Amino acid sequence: MSDQDSLDVDAMLARFRERAAAVRERPLPPVAGPDRERFVRQAQLDFQDFAIVGDATWEFVDGVLTLRVDLAGA
Repeated sequence: MSDQDSLDVDAMLARFRERAAAVRERPLPPVAGPDRERFVRQAQLDFQDFAIVGDATWEFVDGVLTLRVDLAGA
């Protein structure tokens, strides 16, 4: 069995899209001040990271998985 046979890249990317959506829907905890700002900033970073990977296209050649992200078209 090859690495490609055991890795469902489309399913992996779908999970990243689901995580991005979950972060966007995440309710704010009952915190204020600096703790709230840290929570909001972390949520923004989490969404960005998950969305970038979730939007990637991929290629598997000679055992190497390559994710391609179009940052200009976003």
